[in-house]
Amino acid sequence: MFKKLAIAATLALAASLSFAAAPTGYYGGLDVGSAKIDNFKDSKAGAGGFLGYGFNRFVAIELGYRQLGSWNIGGADVTATQAHVSVVGFFPLAPQFDIYGRLGYNSLRAKASYGGFSYGDDTNGGLYGVGLNYDFTPTVSGRAEVQKPSSDSTYYGVGIVVKF
Repeated sequence: MFKKLAIAATLALAASLSFAAAPTGYYGGLDVGSAKIDNFKDSKAGAGGFLGYGFNRFVAIELGYRQLGSWNIGGADVTATQAHVSVVGFFPLAPQFDIYGRLGYNSLRAKASYGGFSYGDDTNGGLYGVGLNYDFTPTVSGRAEVQKPSSDSTYYGVGIVVKF
């Protein structure tokens, strides 16, 4: 399924490049949401921030950092974080409304603390996601996104974007 999604996103990106509009420049934003990790009992609240550069109306690159959540498992406190870089392809559905897809690379870190001892583990790999973007004004927009940072985790988020 991931291969089909990657091929579809690549074709959409290639098609959108031929219709490139004027550059949109730098932007940044914040998001909040809920992370679900397989084999963990509950979904937990997460929050993050991102910076991006829109090459045109259709293609952007983003860097971001997100706290995916904190769990208490058997007395140990477990925290998961994500740092990522992504290419984001936008497809306009209306003048102020876009659907977008994300393909990227991320570093996931899990840190567990118990009785004064701590242990961390890093995992690196691909990520993908889909979302909706709505422009409230020429400089402020809102997002809703579903993202798969790894095969065993899913992040559902909403965010605000400010164009510089």
